Amino acid sequence: MRAQLRVLALAILCCLALSGTAFAQEAQEAQEGQQAPPSAEALAKAAQNPLATLVTLPLQANYNTGVGPYGRTFFNLNVQPVIPITGENWNLITRTIIPLNSVPMGEIDSVFGIGDTTLQLFLSPAKGGAVTWGVGPVIGIPSASNPEVLGSGKWGLGPTGVVFIQAGRWTMGGVVSNTWSVAGDDDRDDYNRFLLQYFVNFNFGGGWAIGTVPIVTADWKADDGNKWTVPWGLQVSKVARIGAQPVNLLLGYYTNSTHPEGGADGQVRVQINFMFPTGSR
Repeated sequence: MRAQLRVLALAILCCLALSGTAFAQEAQEAQEGQQAPPSAEALAKAAQNPLATLVTLPLQANYNTGVGPYGRTFFNLNVQPVIPITGENWNLITRTIIPLNSVPMGEIDSVFGIGDTTLQLFLSPAKGGAVTWGVGPVIGIPSASNPEVLGSGKWGLGPTGVVFIQAGRWTMGGVVSNTWSVAGDDDRDDYNRFLLQYFVNFNFGGGWAIGTVPIVTADWKADDGNKWTVPWGLQVSKVARIGAQPVNLLLGYYTNSTHPEGGADGQVRVQINFMFPTGSR
């Protein structure tokens, strides 16, 4: 566990170092009247919107409990940069998920390293309203540092889509995708994976929000009874500042009502999301 915490701390320090200079310039421009800094409530809603034209760097730590025959913890840190490319009529939102995993092996051993990367590309109308949508491809990249334990050894491809709805203090919607293996190591099994991440959030004001953002998955090639993982839970988030840098802090818990044999029975989620508001929607 100490190794995982050191990685998380190092990632946070690197992000602060890289973002400090850029955000200081933005703050100076705001003071000079070139732009008004967004409120904590506006940033909270933008952080909940997968299609916001807001550069963000979420670091999401997931502690998946009760894994395997010894009931151990599978640690996962997702580095998830979101970079929008804006246009006059259309925006392209790029969302990359780079996982750092510590997979329990047997009773006491673990394998730690980088897992397979996921890249999602959403083409979305530039002029969004109360309801915004985006569609595009999802690409699975076999980037695992230990392919036998931490990855699939296969490239993946499939469709993905997102819908975002804002109604007063409520934000809701979902991201859905399905990925098929299309190339890679012929000695590894093909995969066919489904993902649905729906979300419902209520914003209290002042950057505080409560909601649910479970990740429902299905492995279509698994045996019956081992296909689905279905979590239920809640999370609380708050927009704050580390110096001049706005961040969204999040803490949540989810229990898996359905999961494959040996899969996690619950998850503690801790996230810090670095936000760079220039040009946010």
